[in-house]
Amino acid sequence: MKLQQLKYIVEVVNNDLNVSSTAESLFTSQPGISKQIRALEDELGVKIFGRSGKHLTKLTPAGEQIVEISRDILSRVNSIKSVALEYTNPEMGQLNIATTHTQARYALPTVISEFVQRYPKVSLHMHQGAPSQIADFVLKGTSEFAIATEASHLYDDLVMLPCYHWTRSLIVRKDHPLANRTTLSIHDIARYSLVTYVFGFTGRSSLDSAFDRAKLKPKIVFTATDADVIKTYVRLGVGIGVMATMAYDKELDNDLVAIDASHIFDASTTRIGFRRGTALRSYMYDFIESFAPHLTRERVDFAMTLKDGHDIEKLFADIELPVR
Repeated sequence: MKLQQLKYIVEVVNNDLNVSSTAESLFTSQPGISKQIRALEDELGVKIFGRSGKHLTKLTPAGEQIVEISRDILSRVNSIKSVALEYTNPEMGQLNIATTHTQARYALPTVISEFVQRYPKVSLHMHQGAPSQIADFVLKGTSEFAIATEASHLYDDLVMLPCYHWTRSLIVRKDHPLANRTTLSIHDIARYSLVTYVFGFTGRSSLDSAFDRAKLKPKIVFTATDADVIKTYVRLGVGIGVMATMAYDKELDNDLVAIDASHIFDASTTRIGFRRGTALRSYMYDFIESFAPHLTRERVDFAMTLKDGHDIEKLFADIELPVR
């Protein structure tokens, strides 16, 4: 059994069982990958993949377990390399972050700007996607960190640490009937067509929960994955927007009016997470603390020893998170 073989089967799964795409991404040959996979299957005495002719069609039950263990092994190998680099080149490396557009556009710019100035030899990359994609990026090793708000069940295999709470505002055009209102109720909002986030994105569940509590049904006419698109369609008169307050800029959005809706919609919590067992580099600890100052190295290390998300929540229960 070779590490290369384990890498091949993991990458084949990452590429949706397409051996050709896997060979291209690994800069090797398709026959070479197929040969190594069969050699591993012969050594283990079980089939890892189901086949139809020459094509891989599925993971077998045994294959699912083998691939999961292989991911852990490869992650451990990367951790060994990280430990070595921490001693040989402590300020050189890479950091991949998976997050949503809203986080990338409104929460991270200052943190990233300071980080790249402090660590010019660290290559930083950002991957944007849906919550399920963000979780996959980290679980598959494409990214070291996930920064997300929604769908906490997707991150059960990650150490997820609370960073900050954020609230929502109602966004309307200046000529809208609600523009001069300073306070609103859920019934006021229910009268109008809404432009908001796609379900599963950026705290959308809080909006749905608020309407459910009031036994009302929102008139959602347009959904988007980021606040900039929401504001565009509010400007076009498609509806009124419900989005993260931090995404409203008084100068850039001076043609729109933001009305606080924090008393209507529950605040959401943004978290940063990583795979269990990851060997964090010093610059990774610094990034986490820069993004969320209460997440010191000591607290992060202690959180990594806890069993699950419930224990982590208890750890931070007495800490007052910032609100944005």
